[in-house]
Amino acid sequence: MLDRVPTAPDPAVDPADYEAVRRAIAFISEAWKSQPETEAIADAAGLDVRQLNALFRRWAGLTPKAFLQAVTFDHARRVLAASGNVFDAALDLGLSGPSRLHDLFVSFEAMSPGEWKQGGAGATVWYGVHPSPFGAALVMATARGLAGLAFADAGGEASALADMRARWPAAHLVEDAARTAPLARRIFDATAWRPEAPLRVVLIGTDFQIRVWETLARIPLGRAATYADVAAAIGQPAAVRAVGAAVGRNPVAFVVPCHRVVGQGGALTGYHWGLTRKRAMLGWEAGRLAAAAGVDHMVSG
Repeated sequence: MLDRVPTAPDPAVDPADYEAVRRAIAFISEAWKSQPETEAIADAAGLDVRQLNALFRRWAGLTPKAFLQAVTFDHARRVLAASGNVFDAALDLGLSGPSRLHDLFVSFEAMSPGEWKQGGAGATVWYGVHPSPFGAALVMATARGLAGLAFADAGGEASALADMRARWPAAHLVEDAARTAPLARRIFDATAWRPEAPLRVVLIGTDFQIRVWETLARIPLGRAATYADVAAAIGQPAAVRAVGAAVGRNPVAFVVPCHRVVGQGGALTGYHWGLTRKRAMLGWEAGRLAAAAGVDHMVSG
């Protein structure tokens, strides 16, 4: 029987925001080719235009129209083309440029092959559900760092926990939202993203999966890579299908940015936690990048 999954309140995030954003994105996803007017998006979200504009500026730092442009196929295709060899570009960027200014810096540690084969036996995993810009976020942690991050729409928290529990089948899971709350704040508060204080992440998976997940973390904010790009980056260009499977099994959503992986040509392909949520993440990041570019502009101007 699954444990109760409580939600720890966070005054910095309004859970109603993502629900309204989700409705708007669902509509945009269907109607983007016609570039719908703001009034139509507002109506789909159950808001008036003033409320919609305020929501998107508060949530993403973008107007609804700018957000619409950021999640279209044409935009994804342009981003992909501009990214070039994204993994070489990541090395060139270092800590400079707007795409690194607001990046979520992480350090990785992999569970040993023996620990993976034992399903995390002997490990204690604490978990809690917290509000986030992308709906309810299930945060899981061990004494060594962040161990899992999943998302759920209202009522889906238990299913998300069951999914994540399967990643650590032999571990001892303990509900402790107070313990995971600081991690949730660290992940979703962009002001806390500092290279001198990287987020510690512990991964459990096969050697191949961990190589894929660590490679995903090299995709900078505002860039994109294809499955073929990832396969080439790990030195196995023929393993595109296996890379796709590993991307789908990513246990630390958002932090390991599998949402930045797109299909050949820029198509926004499926996402384990829902394609609407993937669009939300890309649009939210576009807002962070626009804010960073604004800072750069002010500094250079």
